[in-house]
Amino acid sequence: MTQMAYNPLSFSLTAEGWKPELAPPLPTILTIVKNAGYDGIHAEVPQGSTAAAYATLLGDHGLKPAPGYFQSNFADAAALPATMEAARKAAADHAVLGLDRIFIAEQFGANPARISTPAVGVGSNPETLARIADGLGKVAAAMAAEGVIPCLHAHVGTQIETVAETDFVLDRVGADILLVGPDTGHLSWAGADLNDFLRRHASRVGAVHIKDYRKAVADDTRAAGKGYHDAGAAHIWTEPGRGSIDLDGALKALGGFNGWFVVEVDIADQPTVEESARVAAQWLRPRLEARS
Repeated sequence: MTQMAYNPLSFSLTAEGWKPELAPPLPTILTIVKNAGYDGIHAEVPQGSTAAAYATLLGDHGLKPAPGYFQSNFADAAALPATMEAARKAAADHAVLGLDRIFIAEQFGANPARISTPAVGVGSNPETLARIADGLGKVAAAMAAEGVIPCLHAHVGTQIETVAETDFVLDRVGADILLVGPDTGHLSWAGADLNDFLRRHASRVGAVHIKDYRKAVADDTRAAGKGYHDAGAAHIWTEPGRGSIDLDGALKALGGFNGWFVVEVDIADQPTVEESARVAAQWLRPRLEARS
C-alpha cells in the first residue's frame, strides 16, 4: 500500500548547520507530523530507547515507522566488520518495527572534495567503486539476513552520487539483497535524467525519497565554485512541487511502485518546519491517492 512519511531532519538542520538543540521534544515532533497529514515518519530509534518502545510511541501518535537510513564508508576494509554489525543491528531494529526496507548510502562527507565540488562525481574511478560495491554487498547481505533489504540511495556529497556510480554498484550487487532507494532531489542535482533512471529501475525500487530542488541554485553554486553546504544554505532544496523537478513525471515513471514515499526538504523552505511539512503533504497526498 502506498504510504507517505516525513523525515524530521528539518527540525535540526538549518542554514547555519546541524542544531539539534533547536528541535522540539520527539512527542511534539510526532504530533506535528501527524497533524500535517502523514502516515508515518522516517524510522530512527532514539538513543537509549528500544525499537519496541519506539514503535509504541509512534503508535500512540497515530504514526507508522517508515524506512530509515544507514550510511557508512563501505570501502574501508578494516572497519567493515564493525560496519556489518552496526548494519545488522539497524536492520534488526527495523524488523522489530515491522519494516522490510531501509535506505543505504555511502558516508556523507567522507571525501571532502565531494563536499567542496558537489554533484559532478569528482575523482570517480572504478577501483574505488569496486571496493565500495564489495563492502556494500557484504553489508547488504547482513541486513537481508535480518529480513530487511537495503535500498541504495545516491546522495550528493558521497562516493555514490551520479547515475553512473549508482548503476555501477547496482550492477555488482544482486537485486535479492540490494534494491534502489531513489532520491528525486539528489539524483536531479547530480545531472540525472530522473525519469529515465526511475523507469529503468522501476521494478527494483524499494522505497523513495521525494524532494524538489532549484536548478538555478545548483547552477549558481557550480559557477561560483561553492560547495554543498553553500547550496543548502541558499535553499537548493524545497518542498515538492515548488522547484525544478518534474515530480509528476517522476511519479509516473515509478510505474506500479506502491511502497513508502518519504518527504525530505532538509532545510525547511517555509517560515516554519510545520508549514514546510504541511505544504509538502498537501502537494503529495492527492497525487499518491490518484495512483491507488
